[in-house]
Amino acid sequence: MTAAGGAGQYFVEFRARYAWDYGHTFIVYGRIGEPLTKASVAGLSPVGDDATAWVVGHYVPVPAETGWTDGDLEDQYISARYRVYMNKAQYDRVMLFVRQLKAKHHVWSAELYNCNAFVADIAEFMGLRVPKSTLIYPKVFINNLRQINTQPGMADNLIEQNLKEMTSPLRDGRAMKNSGIYEAYERSQKPSAAPRLNVGSTGPRVIIGPLHITSSSAAAGSNP
Repeated sequence: MTAAGGAGQYFVEFRARYAWDYGHTFIVYGRIGEPLTKASVAGLSPVGDDATAWVVGHYVPVPAETGWTDGDLEDQYISARYRVYMNKAQYDRVMLFVRQLKAKHHVWSAELYNCNAFVADIAEFMGLRVPKSTLIYPKVFINNLRQINTQPGMADNLIEQNLKEMTSPLRDGRAMKNSGIYEAYERSQKPSAAPRLNVGSTGPRVIIGPLHITSSSAAAGSNP
């Protein structure tokens, strides 16, 4: 619908920010030069500020909201961003799609439909290439979205980036690593071929692809 290097007086900016263990992905949008407000934000997240719903959402879908959440408009929390410019007609079509998407999705699930998936639907509607997995850290998702749309021929390195983020001593991934998540791999890989982190063997396993979150006591030889 619109090119990655588009031009115009309007924009959609894809963002990732720090939140809980691994972050949050969302968009902000508007006209150049006008201040952003809470109404300028769209994203999918569990309802409320309590971490309980977020934790439960890793196992079963939980009620979701699709607007502003605390921290979305504060630059100090942003971990990645990618802005696309467009004209008024393109912008209006994107906003119509965003409203329809918000009306359609009322639950959040780490496995079935998460914040990355919500943003990926918007990016695809805009004609952008999207990362091949939504089951990655928001910071990695947005950085990869920017790279594959601005650097032709960019090699896919989601696994490498995700593992780097998981082992980062700074922010995203630190709590997940400490909790015992020990593998991240593409669904096309067999578990035996997966990169392994030496952070314990009692936690869940995260697979990049259609998600499986299982206990590590599950049959390790089964294909994802």
